[in-house]
Amino acid sequence: MFFLDMLFMVAVSISFIPILTGYCAQTRGRSFWLWFALGWLLPIASFLLLFALIARDELNPGRRLLGEARQILREAEEKAREEEMKSRG
Repeated sequence: MFFLDMLFMVAVSISFIPILTGYCAQTRGRSFWLWFALGWLLPIASFLLLFALIARDELNPGRRLLGEARQILREAEEKAREEEMKSRG
């Protein structure tokens, strides 16, 4: 029974990096499952590669402004939907 407990703990701890990599990728508009699979195959390398891609996007002023513009548009669309719902109901 101790062996199964230890095996479970190792599996959970090993799956932390792929899940974290997949989550970070999804929040940046990339494929969760692709980065999750890469996280299983190459755990440290995939995390560092994703970190480098995120850093490149954040350090590029054009990409940062594009992200901010998308956020502003998203908020404006949500506000317009809410106003439309209020006017209907």
